[in-house]
Amino acid sequence: MENELHPTLRASGSSPTYWLTRFVILRLLGLLYAVAFLVAINQILPLIGSKGLLPVGTYLEQVSSALGSDGAGFRRLPSLFWFWHSDAALLTVAWVGFGLACLVVAGFANALSMAALWVLYMSIVHVGQEWYGYGWEIQLTETGFLAIFLCPLLDLRPFPRQAPPMPIIVLFRWLIFRIMLGAGLIKVRGDEIWRNSTALYYHFETQPIPGPLSRWFHFLPHSALRVGVWFNWLAELVAPLFAFGPRFGRHAAGMVMVLFQLNIILSGNLSFLNWLTIIPALACFDDGFWARLLPRRLVRKAEAAAARAEPSKPMLATAWVVTALIAVLSIQPALNMVSPGQVMNTSFDPLDLVNTYGAFGTVGQERLNVVFEGTMDPDSSDQANWQPYLYKGLPVALNQPPPQIAPYQLRLDWQMWFAAMSSPAEYPWTLHLVWKLLQNDRGAVSLFARNPFPDKPPRYIRAIRYRYTFARPDNPQGLWWNRERVDIWLPALSANDPRLVEFMQNSGWLR
Repeated sequence: MENELHPTLRASGSSPTYWLTRFVILRLLGLLYAVAFLVAINQILPLIGSKGLLPVGTYLEQVSSALGSDGAGFRRLPSLFWFWHSDAALLTVAWVGFGLACLVVAGFANALSMAALWVLYMSIVHVGQEWYGYGWEIQLTETGFLAIFLCPLLDLRPFPRQAPPMPIIVLFRWLIFRIMLGAGLIKVRGDEIWRNSTALYYHFETQPIPGPLSRWFHFLPHSALRVGVWFNWLAELVAPLFAFGPRFGRHAAGMVMVLFQLNIILSGNLSFLNWLTIIPALACFDDGFWARLLPRRLVRKAEAAAARAEPSKPMLATAWVVTALIAVLSIQPALNMVSPGQVMNTSFDPLDLVNTYGAFGTVGQERLNVVFEGTMDPDSSDQANWQPYLYKGLPVALNQPPPQIAPYQLRLDWQMWFAAMSSPAEYPWTLHLVWKLLQNDRGAVSLFARNPFPDKPPRYIRAIRYRYTFARPDNPQGLWWNRERVDIWLPALSANDPRLVEFMQNSGWLR
């Protein structure tokens, strides 16, 4: 019969198989690698290029000086850029990574290509400084490392002769277990509004970059928002416990965790975090599950591959070696997860092989935004004609609806979300950004949605901190946001301001 599964894809009566699981995991991982490298292609030079806000060359010199040598720096932060870190090198790594990722999306992956992607992206993360300091960066490197061992060494075909090694499938489940449980525990320990189920009263409005549906979620009845918190507990504290369980419980856990991530995708713009978190959750499903969802053409190819499968002792032996390595490296992250002093999004080894994760341990109850403004007027007071620099994602204009950005990431916008909760002293590169805007630096301006001074640089730049709140959907002005001014985050500065010039010289950014 057409709908009858091949015996090799059945989960009952024999061990489940994971040919289709591997196919789906690698395609989605390839897509996220492609997005991540595309972000680098577009933003890496204005962020860490030779004329970027935090130049990679200066950073490597600082690391080498602090650790005693380039060799010590490489051992602590392995990266290809210790050998070559020009702008051409940065773009070469980004473009090669993007090309390899597109091949994976197209269905062509082996251990060598996946290892190359892992090395290339890790090289960027380890020199990306605070622009790449997010938990999903090391989560991508850990996920990418495991994916190397799902594949044969050389065979690029979507359905090669070697089955995915079961130990690696289990390691993916161990990854989703740590990601979800770590996120749940950090919330329980971190914030009273999680414990009293009111966190979602604020989250959708105060998250880093809201999405098109965030306002709708924000104005849901409080009873629905409390149910959302309870679903969060189900997905993060209960479902992971069944990731290693019997087939029915494992499938149920996988579906709960995936649905939870899809809900977050709909309600905001958290970069590629949630798409990436779906990947290890897919290891909860076997081919019997996928055969009912995927096109029959793919199912038949998986059936044919399973029928002609050849065992590979080297591939299985390697999988067991990797499993032993991950087991040893998991000790410290596991102890951290159960510790009262739990930290999140931290790596415990130089290669980021086993990390600790967590997100939104605390939820802000107000949204602060720093808006850069420029003027051509000789007067730098409030009476001058100040024009804002619009971000690509963060709200500035009150009638501007939040865009859909994720899984793409706007790294300046994300850092400015953090900066708004702090002072310029904690984000000194913001003064470098002001200097570049005063020069109409093309790279710096490209990080914004548009340049309000396309013909001539402004005379003054300042930064004002505002408090933003969602406007109700039925407001007569058609506004998306309300705001009130909080304070002057950076005073008006000109290109010849001695305070700015001295700071730039002392920071090594003006030579």
